[in-house]
Amino acid sequence: MAVRHEQRLITETGVAARVASAVEPVAEDLGFRLVRVKVTPQNGCTVQVMAERPDGTMSVEDCEALSRALSPVLDLEDPVPQAYRLEVSSPGIDRPLTRESDFERWAGYEAKVEMDVPLDGRKRFRGFLRGVAGKAALIELPDVKAGEEKNFRLPLADIGEARLVLTDELIREALRRGSAPSAATGEGDKKPASSRPERKPNSDEE
Repeated sequence: MAVRHEQRLITETGVAARVASAVEPVAEDLGFRLVRVKVTPQNGCTVQVMAERPDGTMSVEDCEALSRALSPVLDLEDPVPQAYRLEVSSPGIDRPLTRESDFERWAGYEAKVEMDVPLDGRKRFRGFLRGVAGKAALIELPDVKAGEEKNFRLPLADIGEARLVLTDELIREALRRGSAPSAATGEGDKKPASSRPERKPNSDEE
């Protein structure tokens, strides 16, 4: 069953953006939400697709099903101009926060947020999420000096990167929710899905 589309606040650029454009509709049609796409030089070139179900879970079987669906689409769309390895994974415990609902779902847990646009002269915040108000994520900084402001409203549109901080409390909660990576794979939930031969230019290409 297709999931309701919720626009991501933090998106990709370049090749990763082209991959995301190709894979997001496929993921949603299968009932998954795209979390992040990352293209790295690992093993020559690795395309990492991070996804989850709307409730935050993502099993090894889910990863395998999604990777099987994505492989032919990526071969057809050809967004990566070289040979690559496709990996599909869950977000993991110290997950990226890429949607407004992520900041609400993980309220009460510690996160690191980096702003694209500085707020009160600072770009980096680390503290406890307190949900969302209007179009701002609420965060409480635990280690501030007496008299300094500890509660901040971070405009969602100005957030460049955000992710949860790995703590014992977060691990316990992720296990309770069933959103922790599977231990069966040994690499989070990463399941190599496909590799393809080197792309050769056509005779009319420069």
